[in-house]
Amino acid sequence: MNIPSIKCKIEMFCSVNPSEDSQKIINTISNIFPLSNIEFQNFSVVASSRDLRSFEKIYEAIHNKRSQKTYRKYLEKNYENSSTWFYLNKQAAYVGKIAICEQDEESPLGPIKVVISSPDLDRIIEWIAFGND
Repeated sequence: MNIPSIKCKIEMFCSVNPSEDSQKIINTISNIFPLSNIEFQNFSVVASSRDLRSFEKIYEAIHNKRSQKTYRKYLEKNYENSSTWFYLNKQAAYVGKIAICEQDEESPLGPIKVVISSPDLDRIIEWIAFGND
């Protein structure tokens, strides 16, 4: 996999319900979003990275499942200014699976929101969708 050198910021946001163990959510985020800074704040887990390599596991899952068109659709639909976002199913992520959610209600305990910001966001979307730089 060729990871382009593009200036970006990738963030993940996930609420932690009273019935959930915050450390398990932190571990889940860490497993799917390595090379990121992760914090627990106000019943939420927030992770961020400025390194596109931290998106590697999500990228690989998108391409292994041949779901590039689906992700591209959501990235383009939610594109505003220089950022875009999509939801991941929290329960799937907990067991190491990457699964997109159309709406936040599709993940019963709440989704993980992934936000990508970049002055060159079109190139990042092309890389995600086609593997091109």
